[in-house]
Amino acid sequence: MNDERPIWFSVGEASGDLHGAELMKHLRALDPSARFTGMGGPAMRAEGFEQRHDMRLISLVGITEILGGLPRILRLLRAIKRELAETRPRAVVLIDCPEFNFRIAKAARKLGIPVYYYISPQIWAWRSGRVNFLREHVRKVICILPFEKPFYAGFGMEVEYVGHPLMDVLPLDDLDRRPVDENLIGILPGSRTREIATLLPLFAQTARRLRADRPGLRCVMVCAPGRDKEQLAALWPDDVPVECVEPDTRYETFRACKLILAASGTVTLETALIGTPAIVAYKVSKLSEIVGRLLVNVDFISLPNLIAGREVYPEYIQERANPATLAETAAAWLDDPARYDAVRRNLAGLRNQVGAPGAARRAASIILDDLARLGA
Repeated sequence: MNDERPIWFSVGEASGDLHGAELMKHLRALDPSARFTGMGGPAMRAEGFEQRHDMRLISLVGITEILGGLPRILRLLRAIKRELAETRPRAVVLIDCPEFNFRIAKAARKLGIPVYYYISPQIWAWRSGRVNFLREHVRKVICILPFEKPFYAGFGMEVEYVGHPLMDVLPLDDLDRRPVDENLIGILPGSRTREIATLLPLFAQTARRLRADRPGLRCVMVCAPGRDKEQLAALWPDDVPVECVEPDTRYETFRACKLILAASGTVTLETALIGTPAIVAYKVSKLSEIVGRLLVNVDFISLPNLIAGREVYPEYIQERANPATLAETAAAWLDDPARYDAVRRNLAGLRNQVGAPGAARRAASIILDDLARLGA
């Protein structure tokens, strides 16, 4: 297309970094002249992304955490607004992180830059009125979950459903052939600073309880992209052995585990599609909990449960996320093969519910076709 202006990406967490990298691959395959810049992470940099800002700058969770980091975020927003005005990119691609990316969308729209939202924000879960903002500031919402298209279409939005990009990333045929280690449990404490600090000690205490009756049980922790092993080790007790592995082998690790203790997030869908049972935990500050109870309008927090419309993975939130409760559920799976197999059977149908492979390619085509119509 010979437009030398870059496409600006705005990504704020590890899962978005992976999805952004896949989208960039397909944008470049369709338009070899395409260039990419903005805010992202290591997976995007590996694809030739010119990173102006590190996504870890907005790796926050919860109302109080956002307030604490507000001065830094405001400085970052001012810098990005200035750079958008100077760079005038062909387009802005936003991936999740609505609290931050809505402000980028507003700035880009004011400058006349077309905005596309890939991995659409979960406004169907809470504060649904924000859909009106998207309708005004975003040319197209590109969604990846099957129930999102009718939600957005009901508000008169330009929306495209492409399926879930994990179906392109997960080597399912190879993973299905790999054995499960009966004595291995996985630890996935999330990618954001606050959730790691909260959940990692909780998971360690749970593992200690499980090992008390099962001394042969081993733990493996997958480091989220951009996270330092030493930082994680500082939150894990010395008396509970754990192996830390790099994120590039995470899918093989997920498959090897008998079960996983996981923070709520995209990783729960990864483990579900791979077929490994997981126990989901999440905790936020008291203020965030109060606000959440007023605004959240879904029955579940984990993607497998939302897609299935029922509890596939048990969820433990706030006070219920404690070592005794988590260990009780994990012990039942470890000690009762029938109960464990029932969970795995429930996971089997999810692959058919998330769409066929090719999501990132379809999203790239939608963006470039629309830009062509705009002459950009």
